[in-house]
Amino acid sequence: MNKNDLIIRLETENDYRGTETLIREAFWNQNVPGCDEHYLVHTMRQHRDFVPELAYVIEYGGQLIGCIMYSKAKLVDESGIEKPVLTMGPLCVHPQYQRKGLSRLLLEHTFEKASELGYDVVINFGNPDNYVARGYKSCMRYNICLEGDIFPAPLLVKELHEGALDGRKRIYSPSDIDAACADTEAVARFDSQFPPKKKAWQPSQEEFFIHSHSILRG
Repeated sequence: MNKNDLIIRLETENDYRGTETLIREAFWNQNVPGCDEHYLVHTMRQHRDFVPELAYVIEYGGQLIGCIMYSKAKLVDESGIEKPVLTMGPLCVHPQYQRKGLSRLLLEHTFEKASELGYDVVINFGNPDNYVARGYKSCMRYNICLEGDIFPAPLLVKELHEGALDGRKRIYSPSDIDAACADTEAVARFDSQFPPKKKAWQPSQEEFFIHSHSILRG
């Protein structure tokens, strides 16, 4: 792959179904049997917390092979002072093009754009192996937790500007942008619009379970 032939651009309305198909291919059976990330993206575009200015795709040879999206969130300190931040995700690359540095390109491009929009912190849940090389650190490094003094292992924090966080304790308050995915019947109806795929178990699902249930302190 010649990276000079890659195009990183904003998603357009004409890309919507292509992006959803890409996401379905990338996430199918990865975290659970099947997936709902394509339905998440389908619904999140209409949510008040969606950030369309940061919805980017990678195009190669006229084909969408990667995408990234963000939503608004906030950190709340013990005095109730709120700090606007971003939640990154979903991020994906088509299985045929993974391990070629495309996720890094999407992250670095959108980090710059997010900074231009005035944001200085990005947060996401993910496997640390996939993100620490991009400058993410454990939430505990910044004293950021969930309600109940819980510090999940996969809660990762990226400062877009050094010193954006000063160490005071803050609670991460994400958007409810993924609430629609709780409607499993709606997810199934939406998925039926795509070519059939078999739901199955694979080892990555156990890895996802371990990471998503791991807590550093709580």
